[in-house]
Amino acid sequence: MIARRRVAILAGGRSSEHEISLASARSVRDALDPARYDATVIGIGRDGRWELGSGDGGAGLPPPGPSEALPVLAGAAPAALLGPVDVVLPILHGPFGEDGTVQGLLDLADVPYVGAGVAASALCMDKDLCKAVLRDRGIPVARSVTLRDGDPAEHPFPYPVFVKPARLGSSVGITKAHDPAELEEAVALARRHDDKVLVEELLEGVEVECGVLGNREPVASVVGEIVAHGEWYDWAAKYDEGGMELVVPARVPAEARERVRSVAVDSFVATECEGMARIDFFVTPDGEVVVNEINTIPGFTETSVYAKLFEASGIPYAELLDRLIELALERHERRSKLVY
Repeated sequence: MIARRRVAILAGGRSSEHEISLASARSVRDALDPARYDATVIGIGRDGRWELGSGDGGAGLPPPGPSEALPVLAGAAPAALLGPVDVVLPILHGPFGEDGTVQGLLDLADVPYVGAGVAASALCMDKDLCKAVLRDRGIPVARSVTLRDGDPAEHPFPYPVFVKPARLGSSVGITKAHDPAELEEAVALARRHDDKVLVEELLEGVEVECGVLGNREPVASVVGEIVAHGEWYDWAAKYDEGGMELVVPARVPAEARERVRSVAVDSFVATECEGMARIDFFVTPDGEVVVNEINTIPGFTETSVYAKLFEASGIPYAELLDRLIELALERHERRSKLVY
């Protein structure tokens, strides 16, 4: 009998996307075949404490059964929590989880994990730096200016513009500013979340998304179109019931869809992602494909966009998880042969 793989699912986290992470982790835990995987959830609370269960006093994920593979003491140092597991799924979103911090911890502990490594995670979390790398590789991105502490709230673009914290996700702290007064308020809001802020030009067009899966030979999913039931694709559109509709395939010309898939893979490679990413685009009225952002740990419920796109591509949710775990193990094995 083949031994079950011991899997640790990291959930929760310190960011404002804590609850989204818990929902993703529930879906992942429930989809892992218990005949093949011995899955244990480690919750990270908003205060940074690591423990079995939800990490928030039990309000999220119920604690799993006892696991000899992963002894955990509430409040113990993070390194002590990992134990002898075969692979970790860091189902965390935003800072302190998607930005390379947890990935660095797992590298130090020499534990295989799903998704991008330290450099790619940190790069893709920082919209300013990510744009710079993509531009250098000839990949179109929306024009923007970067404001740091003390910089005036100025930009060269016509209104409206988008104002964003440079290193946050799920549209937290983002505002569509229609005039200079709204710009000042938008910059102030964004600076509550980050000391680096982007003011970005408004791109007219269709918002589409594409998933990428793989390590050295990544593949792109079909392309989906985001139809937000509001002025733009904000937090409410993403997470409220009926806030958005995903249309698959996207209602753009076939050549534009193929261009999106090609640029998605190019962007994945340019930023040195591995495992998975969801890449968001605009397709302008003249057919130009422009990258909006790269998400190295996209929402991961069975009904999330990333999972839906791959299901439409012929890879159902449980198989998608299987593939991601195999990719994590393949990368760890490959890198274990390097001499440091």
